Amino acid sequence: MAPWFPVAFALFAAATLLVASCSTEETAPPSSEESPTGDIIERRDLPAPALQALQQALLVYEEIRGSLAHNHHEDLSGPASRLKSSVDEAAGLLGEDSSRLRDTFAEVSRTAASLGAAQDLQTARQSFGEVSRLLLVLANVDPRFIEGWHVFSCPMTSTYPKWIQRSAELENPYMGAGMTTCGVETDTSAAAPDSTEEGQAHVEAAHGDEIAYYTCAMHPFVRRQEPGQCPVCSMDLLPVTRQEVESGVVTLNPQRRQAIGIRTAVVERRPVSIRTRAVGKIVYDETRLAEVTVKYPGWVGALRADATGVRVRRGEPLFTLYSPELYATQEELLTAIASRSAARATSAPERADYLVEAARQRLRLWDIDDPQIEEILARGEPQKYLPILSPVDGYVIEKSIVQGAAVEPGQALYRIAGLDRIWIEAEVYESELPLVSLGQEALVTLPYLPGQTFRGRVSFVYPYLAEQTRTGRIRVELPNPGLELKPDMYANVELVSDRGMRLVVPEEAVLYTGPRRLVFLDLGEGRLRPQEIQVGPKSGDFYEVLSGLEEGELVVTSGNFLVAAESRLKSALHHW
Repeated sequence: MAPWFPVAFALFAAATLLVASCSTEETAPPSSEESPTGDIIERRDLPAPALQALQQALLVYEEIRGSLAHNHHEDLSGPASRLKSSVDEAAGLLGEDSSRLRDTFAEVSRTAASLGAAQDLQTARQSFGEVSRLLLVLANVDPRFIEGWHVFSCPMTSTYPKWIQRSAELENPYMGAGMTTCGVETDTSAAAPDSTEEGQAHVEAAHGDEIAYYTCAMHPFVRRQEPGQCPVCSMDLLPVTRQEVESGVVTLNPQRRQAIGIRTAVVERRPVSIRTRAVGKIVYDETRLAEVTVKYPGWVGALRADATGVRVRRGEPLFTLYSPELYATQEELLTAIASRSAARATSAPERADYLVEAARQRLRLWDIDDPQIEEILARGEPQKYLPILSPVDGYVIEKSIVQGAAVEPGQALYRIAGLDRIWIEAEVYESELPLVSLGQEALVTLPYLPGQTFRGRVSFVYPYLAEQTRTGRIRVELPNPGLELKPDMYANVELVSDRGMRLVVPEEAVLYTGPRRLVFLDLGEGRLRPQEIQVGPKSGDFYEVLSGLEEGELVVTSGNFLVAAESRLKSALHHW
């Protein structure tokens, strides 16, 4: 990662944090407002003619605001003159009202005149900001004045930050065409937000704790030992306490939390079951494989199992075979049987029995079973082509002989596989192998058999890894009575591990910072502190918590990337 990336991320997130603050409503308006001289003007209903003239002045004010929003100041003299006339007309219709209210109208008239005389855009915006403040003072005297209108505030301007506009679609007169959507809908108080309220909140937060330095939210590389303004953007520097540096605690007021969109969730215990997914391949059950060979040379006669894929049953003939040795042994058996009666009249009758049993045993060792031997004896003559029987039930999957072929002892003639039970060999990631255990239930689905789920059990976990893929192989056994599962098919395997009640945290709450995992704890009173935790396996939308959190604690689940950016501005690097 490039060394500048963390700083760039912090700058981006901090900028996003400021822009995000342009989307919520703040507190309710106060019950009274100060006049330009600092006196308190009580709320009252203005006379209807005065209110109507003032509302006409507001329409002219909206025209001026639109010009400034598009960076135009050259033609403001006419609208400013009409604004002044409407305000003067309203002041003349007040009747017998307080001198403090008249002073406010006079101040609006004077500022409107200076707005019309402005020679540059910056001066016009400063005068417009003062007009906005005075009109908000009047709006708090009689709220009917701006009923149906919207009040916005800009955190970026160096002038008075609030303004009034008719449309709910934000159009900033202070930043102009470059940043028309910078702003937040706010209350109708004439006091400036952020620069006073939030700045005061920072000072109050720092009260009783030593201030480490002052920094700019937009330019975190700016660090000063004294309060003041940012040399880059002229925004007021914010104090950062030593406690914030050491702990990374971020303090956000309710309006800022709402603007960022912070949501929290409770750390709780809940039943956890982890699903591990793997891709597998259907293979033959190796315990149901059989190979057909003979232990004597010979020549193939008739083939009964004459093609691969043929179903065979145990004890059924596969083919017939002529072997001189086998033929000779049959003759020896018949000769021994014929001479046994004569030998019983001699002094050693058991010798005849021995010869018969020796011939029988030789045939058994050549895989000729007793029913076949009895059939030879019943016929009374040797069979030239003796049938070779299937040793198992299953299907012929390999066949290497044809009729008339010569065979040698030990030569593989057939391979037979039982398919009533099959194996699935699945590849599981190295990190997920601890979640697999013998006897664990496995759910198997195939893309070519939609809607069908097969259930099996993990019968074996191979004791090695594939070097290149870093995966471990597991074996799942499945019954296959209908033969839907065929070897070499691919299958999706899902293993379910029930871990019981575990402490969990939402996935959205966890931040990855290199080897560490962090969450933000909600400490109350707007304070958010980064907390390092250790997480276990993921279950759905939750991570299992191994350490670092207690049941019942609150963690941030939304807006935590922006909170992390602000925490970076204030905290020591060991948190990140």
